[in-house]
Amino acid sequence: MRAPPPALRLSVQFASAAHRAELPRHRLARWVRAALRAGPAEPGLRDAASPDAAAEITLRFVTADEGRELNRSYRGKDYATNVLTFDYQPWPPAADIVLCDAVVAREAAEQGKPLQAHYAHMVLHGVLHAMGWDHENEADAERMEAAERELLRTLGFADPYA
Repeated sequence: MRAPPPALRLSVQFASAAHRAELPRHRLARWVRAALRAGPAEPGLRDAASPDAAAEITLRFVTADEGRELNRSYRGKDYATNVLTFDYQPWPPAADIVLCDAVVAREAAEQGKPLQAHYAHMVLHGVLHAMGWDHENEADAERMEAAERELLRTLGFADPYA
């Protein structure tokens, strides 16, 4: 039987209020908790952690300018990206997850997806990264995408890769 996810300490920051009304705290917390159920990429980390430790996640919604600056400063890429994860501890995760509202909205429109569905996917994606999941090689990408599909399905969202 899989252990329950850790308690969650969630901070939500809106540097950009573009989608604030569509992203109430309870909805964001539900998405983060869903991702936590997947657990760390290395399952042994869950067993080694204190059962009383809590996940500490900050979700920060930013403008394209801030997203571009962060991506340039930390990844050397001069463009705004949909989600950046600054992970400090994989389990229980401690991370700052930055979502760029303009990029998420543009991608949702281009992909013909509801904005909520794409935000849910990007939040899950960021939290999975915080727990050590990655998509740098084909096998890891397939594993991470399968987890995202299953988590989104449990939340009532369609397969984002279909």
